[in-house]
Amino acid sequence: MNIAVFGLTVSSEWGNDHAKHWRGLGRALAKLGVRLTFFEKHHASFADARDGVTFPGIDVVLYDEWHAVERTARAAVANADAAIVTSLCPDGPEAADLVRARSRFAIFYDLDTPVTLGSLDDDRAGYLPRDGMIGFDLVLSSTGGPALEALARRLGADPVWPLYAGVDADAFAAEPSARRPEVALSYLGTYAPDRQWLLASLFLEAARRLPQRSFLIGGAQYPHDYPWTPNTIFVRHVDPRRHRQFYAAAPLTLNVTRASMARMGYCPSSRLFEAAACETAVLSDIWDGIETFFSPPDEILLAQSADDVIGAIGLGDAELGRIGRRARERVLHEHSTAHRAGELLWLMDHASRREVGAQAP
Repeated sequence: MNIAVFGLTVSSEWGNDHAKHWRGLGRALAKLGVRLTFFEKHHASFADARDGVTFPGIDVVLYDEWHAVERTARAAVANADAAIVTSLCPDGPEAADLVRARSRFAIFYDLDTPVTLGSLDDDRAGYLPRDGMIGFDLVLSSTGGPALEALARRLGADPVWPLYAGVDADAFAAEPSARRPEVALSYLGTYAPDRQWLLASLFLEAARRLPQRSFLIGGAQYPHDYPWTPNTIFVRHVDPRRHRQFYAAAPLTLNVTRASMARMGYCPSSRLFEAAACETAVLSDIWDGIETFFSPPDEILLAQSADDVIGAIGLGDAELGRIGRRARERVLHEHSTAHRAGELLWLMDHASRREVGAQAP
């Protein structure tokens, strides 16, 4: 099977989760006999932080302008078994028109559903098809719960189904040799204004109250005047190949969800699953549906304040290790990219027969 994909990026993980998701999904799909052709428009920011153009199961087509690649795109769609347009695709409307008109099976995959729905009232979602999501054989969303009904009601998505983030459980595993005993807590995430107040109240406040411990944070786009504490270790960009070592450095890592996502709930990020796959205990902010992915407090810890963070750190390495191991077991059973690849093919098969009302495996 061949699938053509028109998306944001697969060549760079700088400041986005799209590339990580497609790399893992492409590798998993390849094991099932599926190959992706990924069309990515050149963007200077991604090019400056590009960490690959060759990935298992994915043929990457980099282009400068839609008119220059349109003939190649038409041929790829015509020869593919299915075609996918994603949210934030720079040429989303054009790609959607092509996919719905010429593909055997047309899919829209919204990897940014809260952003999409939040931008409808002021017409900021320029990546959306001109007539919403009408006419696709299947609409997928990385956010579940009430967001699915909103996509159907406001954009005509039918059928619509969640396809959450996942993790390559072979690439992310425990690495005890990377442990740094002085580090109490880590956090990995791109700077985003709508989650910084929560990061400050959880991560930075805990660091202030535990000056004898070190706190590790990594991510792109943080302002130079960000109010770091003296015991904060900051890494401006963590190479994707170093994420495993980053998570392994501390017994506990913090997950902070963007406010727009947390309001909708059912919004697990790829980093949530990555950390769990590394057997690192995860301490997360609270949002509706989180217990459908991990069971607190056995597989994940939850926090609303710095007191909760300090309490979690105080559990000690042995208990945090047990939580981390249980979380990895859950990932292996339900949240790997292999599971997501299987779910995608299942949904495609059943949508083609209009049977998506059945329970997904």
